[in-house]
Amino acid sequence: MMSLRRPLVGCAARPAVAFTSIAKKQTATILKPRTFTAAFSSSRPTASRQSVLTTFSKFSKSSNPFSRFQQARNSSFATEPAVARPNQSALYKGLYAVAVFGGTAFAINFIFNRETREGPIPAYQREYLHETFMYTGLGVGMIGVVAKGLHNVGWSYRLMAMNPWVFAGISLVGGIGTMMATYACPPENYVAKHALWSAFNVSQAAVLSPLLFFNPAILARAGLYTVGMMGAISYVGATAKTDQYLYLGGPLLAGLTVVALSGFAPLVIPATAARTLAFTENLWLYGGLAVFGGITLYDIQKVLYHSRMSEAGLKKRDTVNEAISLELDFINIFIRMVYILQGGGNRRK
Repeated sequence: MMSLRRPLVGCAARPAVAFTSIAKKQTATILKPRTFTAAFSSSRPTASRQSVLTTFSKFSKSSNPFSRFQQARNSSFATEPAVARPNQSALYKGLYAVAVFGGTAFAINFIFNRETREGPIPAYQREYLHETFMYTGLGVGMIGVVAKGLHNVGWSYRLMAMNPWVFAGISLVGGIGTMMATYACPPENYVAKHALWSAFNVSQAAVLSPLLFFNPAILARAGLYTVGMMGAISYVGATAKTDQYLYLGGPLLAGLTVVALSGFAPLVIPATAARTLAFTENLWLYGGLAVFGGITLYDIQKVLYHSRMSEAGLKKRDTVNEAISLELDFINIFIRMVYILQGGGNRRK
């Protein structure tokens, strides 16, 4: 959660400049004076000019033996009914999504999952994993809907106008506080458990609502890539040998600490240190993408481990807590995907 602060620094600093530049371009377009060429071309021709044009048109029609044939052909083409072409953009997008997901799954499975588990996943573990995925999908959907509603009422503008330290304090207290309360609530208390889980999702939506300033096409592509990446990693974690990747917990925690500290770098490093800020931004962006991909793999194996403990009676069955971890993985990967795609669009320009 600490690493979520870094993207909103860019969100808070950029919109005002972007809106100002857009307003200037629109004003310049509206108030742009007419050039001499446009004024001359739109002026009414003189009588001599009209007579010359009329004579030239008559001469061209009479001297061209194929003029009647061309007129008949053009009229026949004009009267022919237009043939409606099927819209293939949806098909292309679907094939593109399948290719992204399949390619990512094949690459990750080939690198990390050469030795899979023997036999299918047991029924209890499969049910536990499916219920965790269900809560994860519901939580991500809730975050998206609430973030859109808050953005429409102007919450994003007020959030970016806050002091960065105040924003960091509110986001950490709201996100971490509701998350720890959800973890501490026993699963037997169904109403309180789901109320705290909903409060956690609302707090995440309040922090992430400024992302809606980005182009919707970028957000859609980032969501598609995030689903493909997490789906491929989840497949690897579910089909790998039992507890094969649980040893990654320690190294991933160390990497997460480094990524989180790099996210707070703009708050303490002066703006004149451009190279240092660029290095910390790349570390937060690409290093964080690799770290949270590994954390997703670890969390999937941890879910299966907890399911075996729950089946043996050593731990309470609590898929809501498992889903919170996967939601945080999705949010962090999604944010980095958005910023990578946005940076790529700026470089192409």
